[in-house]
Parts: sequence; C-alpha cells; structure tokens
Amino acid sequence: MTFFAHVTAQLAQWWADTPATEMTWLAVGFIAQLMFSMRFIVQWIASERARRSIVPETFWYFSMLGGAMLFAYAIYRLDPVFMLGQGTGLVIYGRNIYFIRAHHKSQAQEAAAAATAGAAPGVPAE
Repeated sequence: MTFFAHVTAQLAQWWADTPATEMTWLAVGFIAQLMFSMRFIVQWIASERARRSIVPETFWYFSMLGGAMLFAYAIYRLDPVFMLGQGTGLVIYGRNIYFIRAHHKSQAQEAAAAATAGAAPGVPAE
C-alpha cells in the first residue's frame, strides 16, 4: 500500500468513526477561526488603502464574533488555557465596541444639537 493510499484509508476511517456532534463542533471551530482571521485581513486592507496602520471598526466585530465562537469551542473541548485566552479577549473586544458605540452616540447627539440650533433660530437647543 502506498503512503497516499494509507493516508486516504486512515482519513476515510476517521470520517466514518467520528460522530456527527464532533463533526459539528469541528465545523464551528474552523468557521470561528475563519471569523477570527478575517479581522486581520480587514485591518490589512484598510491599512493598505490608508497607507498607514489603522484599526477599522469591523476589526472589533470580527474579533468579538470569532472570539465568542472560539470560546464556545474551547468550552466544548474543556481547554482551560484556551478558555482563559479567549475569555480575556472577549472583555477587551467588548470594551472597544462599547467605546465605538459611545463615540457614535456622542456624535449623533452633537449633530442633533447642531441641527436643532441651526434649524430654528431663536429656539434654544436642549
């Protein structure tokens, strides 16, 4: 038996022996890793376009999505090191998303106040 045939037979046996639940969690793990990797691709493209290093808002959303999925995968695998690493990251990603949303809210309030002040002269802005 050739090496390729042996590896193919081993892979086919693994596929046949692996329960559907395990295959589902493997799929979650691979999709999670893809989501987590997308943040670097987004950051790289944004930096190339700007010709300087920047971190776009979507970086944090991909971080949160991928991190949450990887955290769930780590819990399934009962890996405390992986859980600690992803759990800590989730706190950081969440805090950055909070700052982004607070900044958007502040900008919207400033724009509304400016529009109110400019739209109705003589009417005090709240």
